[in-house]
Amino acid sequence: MTESIRVLICEDQELVRTGYVTIFSTQTDMTVVGEAADGRAAVELARRLRPDVVVMDVRMPVLDGIEATRRLAGPGVEAPPKVLVVTTFNVDAYVYEALRAGASGFLLKDTPPARLLDGIRTIARGESLLAPAVTRSLIGRFAERLRPTDTSHPERDHVVRTLTRRELEVLQQLAAGLSNAEIAEKLVISTETVKTYVSRILTKLGLRDRVQAVVLAYRIGLVRRED
Repeated sequence: MTESIRVLICEDQELVRTGYVTIFSTQTDMTVVGEAADGRAAVELARRLRPDVVVMDVRMPVLDGIEATRRLAGPGVEAPPKVLVVTTFNVDAYVYEALRAGASGFLLKDTPPARLLDGIRTIARGESLLAPAVTRSLIGRFAERLRPTDTSHPERDHVVRTLTRRELEVLQQLAAGLSNAEIAEKLVISTETVKTYVSRILTKLGLRDRVQAVVLAYRIGLVRRED
């Protein structure tokens, strides 16, 4: 039997939080392990309860969802949970900052329940929730922020040294917004081989999902904004 996905809900509106509990509790593959009404409580509960996925609101009292995400899943955090940011505000800056903070996905609160449940399962599997085209559009808009200011870039040097030439090619195509099938067609390799390369890239660079790989590629200047 498949192990249940342990979910922690972080939402300051009690009605919304109760709705989440009701929806998630009906799923045979999910268990709600805790609820938090602010970011600080979410961080404390997550560290104690070790959920697989944290459903995180952005605008909350005491500590906002972006900072709470950073503390739970940001750089240097050991064994971080997956964070799914769910908010009322469809603001690019929120999405960008959430992904930079370590979130694995982003949805709006008016998302249908089935899509929300699918989102939790998706990031629990270690996949990013954003579609390749959405990722490209989103990160591309903030490429200027991410680009290195000079040609001397230790993080870029580390990536180049760590990955093989083919893995660098796959990372570039990944960051350009291509799906596994599209990368396979462009590089004339099988889709399964692409999956293997993506897995190796994430493992070698200590990344949790494709979204983090895209952010990294732009941050070190491995890809450039086209528009």
